[in-house]
Formats: sequence, structure tokens, C-alpha cells
Amino acid sequence: MPSLFERQADFGAALLDPARAVPEGLVGPDGRPSARRFAVYRNNVVLSLIDALAEAYPVVQRLVGEDFFGATARVFVTENPPDSPVMLRYGAGFADFLDGFPPLENLPYIGDVARVERAYLASYHAPEATALTVEAMMATAPETLLEMGMVLHPSCRIVTSDYPVGTIWQENSAAGQPAPIDLAVGGETVLIARPEARVDLRLLPEAPAQFLLSLGAGHSLTRAAETALRTTPDQDISSLLSGVISLGLIVGLQPVACESAATRD
Repeated sequence: MPSLFERQADFGAALLDPARAVPEGLVGPDGRPSARRFAVYRNNVVLSLIDALAEAYPVVQRLVGEDFFGATARVFVTENPPDSPVMLRYGAGFADFLDGFPPLENLPYIGDVARVERAYLASYHAPEATALTVEAMMATAPETLLEMGMVLHPSCRIVTSDYPVGTIWQENSAAGQPAPIDLAVGGETVLIARPEARVDLRLLPEAPAQFLLSLGAGHSLTRAAETALRTTPDQDISSLLSGVISLGLIVGLQPVACESAATRD
């Protein structure tokens, strides 16, 4: 006799696969198996998961159209059942799925747009944190500060793409007719953060992007500055740091492992 776990697994698999038979032991009020009742329940479950994806990825839906999105999401749902009762987490792998979905080959940027949307959602639900003030930071001796790491706000997310995904998101996240997007303008790095009440999305020039990515990787202020200077040698590091502080993105300082010159190169 199948175990409870096996029966639950069979039930879950049957919910997302219409080719599977009604799980053994499921009966209607008359005590007999009811394929029709189970089909209705199955359809409701699939539709609820598709709706969850549509709520999480409204710009993707707008770009591909509601009907196409629904058909695409249905394929994703049947291949990717929820692994948590918290529906907020559902669809985390949707961007990777879109990257490899053959019908979307003519929209090579669509996966990165989904990554921006996922980052926006994660930023919105991230914990609160109090930004570090300039005065608090300057209380640390300069030579010590340079070797410290910066703790970024929990809502801080960065998406780097070969396509202008930030512009695409901005043009398609509001009502009205979006303007045409010229993919020839190249890639964009997008910062998504919610240091206060509202999620803010902004495009980052290369130096600030590399600076924040390095800090986010746990590197020291010195190493992050060196990384930024490699891309933009004339960048003023003090203004770069003050800009990050003014955005409320630094919430603390932390020690980092010793970084030798060889490690920083």
C-alpha cells in the first residue's frame, strides 16, 4: 500500500498533469471516482498559479500579451509546481524559464525584464532597515573605514543586462502606449531598492554599478573603489560614496577578510 507521502506526491503530480489519471482513493459524494470533479479542481489550481505569475510579472505579460502569457505560464506551471506554501516565492525561476522558451527567441531581453520584476517584488517585501548617516560613518577613523565593508540595505537589488531592461520596464510599467525601445543602445544596470516607503528603480552608470556590486559581494570600500576606477578612471570616489549614502543604501559597516593587493587585482 502506498505511503501517505507517496499518495500526496501522486496527488500533486496529477494536479498539474492532465494526462495522469485521477489519483487512487479520490471519490465523489457518491463514493465513486469522479474524473470530472478532479478536472475542475485541477483547472482551478493551474489558473491560480497562472494568476500568481501574472501578478508577479505584469510587465512581461504586457510585453507578450495576456493570451500568450497565459499559455506560457501554463507550461511553466506544469513543469514547476510550488515548493512552498508561501505563494510570494512562487515563480522565482520564471526568468530562467523564459530564457530557454523557444517561442520567445525573438525577445531575447524578456528573461532580464522578468529578473527586474522579481527584484522589484523582493525589494518591496524586504525587511526595513535604518540607513547609516554620514556622521555615523565619519565617526570611524578614515584608515579603518577604507578597509571596512558596507552593509547594503536589505531591499537593494541590482540587475545587469545586455539589453536596456530598465528602460523597457519603465516604459511598460505605466498606463498608456509605450514608446518604441531601441535595443541598439546597449545594456543597462538597474538598481532596485526601497530604503523608505516606495520601491525606487533607477539606471546606474558603470562606475556606481561596479562600486555597489563590489560592496554587495562583501568587499572593502578600498576594493570597491578600485573596481569602479577600472571602469571609469576619472571617477571621483568621494562623490560616488556620498551618492550611495544619500540614496540610503548603506545600513552598517562590517569587517572583511584581509584583501592583499594580489587579491584586489
